[in-house]
Amino acid sequence: MKIVVLDGHTLNPGDLSWDGLGALGEIAVYERTPPELVVERAQDAEIVITNKVVLSREIIGRLPKLKYIGVTATGYNVVDVPAANERGLPVTNVPVYGTLSVAQMVFAHLLNLTQHVAHHAQTVSAGRWSACEDFAYWDYPMIELAGLTMGIVGFGRIGRAVARLATAFDMRVLAYDIREAPDAGEVCFTDLETLFATSDVVSLHCPLTPENHGLVSAERLACMKPTAFLINTSRGPLVDEAALADALTAGRLAGAGLDVLAVEPPGPGYPLLQARNCFVTPHIAWATRAARQRLMDTTVANVEAFLNGAPVNTVCA
Repeated sequence: MKIVVLDGHTLNPGDLSWDGLGALGEIAVYERTPPELVVERAQDAEIVITNKVVLSREIIGRLPKLKYIGVTATGYNVVDVPAANERGLPVTNVPVYGTLSVAQMVFAHLLNLTQHVAHHAQTVSAGRWSACEDFAYWDYPMIELAGLTMGIVGFGRIGRAVARLATAFDMRVLAYDIREAPDAGEVCFTDLETLFATSDVVSLHCPLTPENHGLVSAERLACMKPTAFLINTSRGPLVDEAALADALTAGRLAGAGLDVLAVEPPGPGYPLLQARNCFVTPHIAWATRAARQRLMDTTVANVEAFLNGAPVNTVCA
């Protein structure tokens, strides 16, 4: 089997190994593949692995030897799944690998907003503590998490992991999910309006659907406490970003920690990059080495299962 990895850099920038896939066939790994080179690089491949490189109906139709498509992510919108299904091509994804890493990033953002560790460390390096007349100083209010309310929108695996961490910080946890509420211990389920109005922190953990596009609207932002924080490690378009930038800049919201945006990467004039007390990380919540190793291991297992005639983690149109 000839295996072609179209964009291997993000999954493995050099700290992991492709040997697992290499043991299953003849492998060619490209760090990045521009759209105009997809067909050329994949034309002889029987197995194609992609992360963000788009495999459209037109491209799939030009790959006559193709027998399998593997996506090294949970989301698989980069593949025209109906076109693949019509060809009888299995399309697989990796549904679970980054739960703990994403939950960790939620609290990395939240602790940054409440403690501003990097900022204060930078002022110390700049000599400010050495020149200080007092034994301590701080530039922002120092906020204790214990007793605050964490509102979690979407109570799947990641939402539940965030709830466990919030509980460890002695936070009260509210949750909303469109599905029937699972057994969740001390978590209180409520409606979205109550969650946004009463939470000190709102953290988003739901998939992007046509129904929840713009879920965090200007109206919902207006319902939030001016002392509250918004954390988004899910999908950028869940948030009305112009409304969020306005709320932050006007001081109607205390701060935001965002690992995802509606446009990735953002242009230099992107409104949220200049918004007050808004901290944006480059979509890296999933990218700890441990999570990427699980992603690699499952990708290899998916291909191996296909070769053994029993595909797993397949997705359908």
